[in-house]
Amino acid sequence: MEEKEAIVRVEGLKKTFSLSRKQQKIERTAETRKVAVDGLSFSAYRGEIYGLLGPNGAGKTTTLRILSTLISPDAGDAYLCGYSVLTHPDKVRDKIGFMTGELKLEGFFTPDFLFDFFGAMHGVEEGALRERKRELFSRFGIDRFAGVKIEDLSTGMKQKVSLVVSIVHDPDVVIFDEPTNGLDVLTAKVVTDFLSELKAMGKSILLSTHIFSLVEKLCDRVGIIVDGRMIADGTLSEVAAGMPLEDRFFALYRSVKGEEI
Repeated sequence: MEEKEAIVRVEGLKKTFSLSRKQQKIERTAETRKVAVDGLSFSAYRGEIYGLLGPNGAGKTTTLRILSTLISPDAGDAYLCGYSVLTHPDKVRDKIGFMTGELKLEGFFTPDFLFDFFGAMHGVEEGALRERKRELFSRFGIDRFAGVKIEDLSTGMKQKVSLVVSIVHDPDVVIFDEPTNGLDVLTAKVVTDFLSELKAMGKSILLSTHIFSLVEKLCDRVGIIVDGRMIADGTLSEVAAGMPLEDRFFALYRSVKGEEI
């Protein structure tokens, strides 16, 4: 049996943040520091969709921000397409596209301008950039709004523009933080269908979510993360262990936290 290629390899990541007084109140703690990611390790494979599943505050976003080289871990390392996020962050950024709801596009600019700007930033050749724009703008219905300022677009259209500028350079690895969060059902379906298409094209996709149905529909592998630690990791069927994923998640959660939901 042919061994799969680990396109993303995470080894013992740890990240701790200082808490302000306001954050201490929100967290209901007297602690001045919070361990967001605590010795996390997992692998994601080429041509598959890997889902990080966990509640809010579990460390999913912090993990993806580390993998996207936006922040550095306190300990451990991660390798994407063979490149370390610590020693070769520029190489990692060439290989990935990172999509997050926190990506705020300048409202004064148009989708047309921003696509060209991000394409030039990634060094995409002019002819290839034009073809890529035609393909993606048509696919997501952006072509009719190409000359409209971002500030005048609907929330769903802004999300679509954020998506296409994130993958302007046709990356090997696509990282999505809560890909359907805040989207209407029609836009969410466009995004999830596109994720399936990317997988069919041989792309590797890593996404975080708290939505069980999204994992069951899309993911080949899943890691359940609670309090920054991986409590289950494997194929979807291995992690579910013959149970509905939601039931399995809460069974694992109770075993770790020792509390009722």
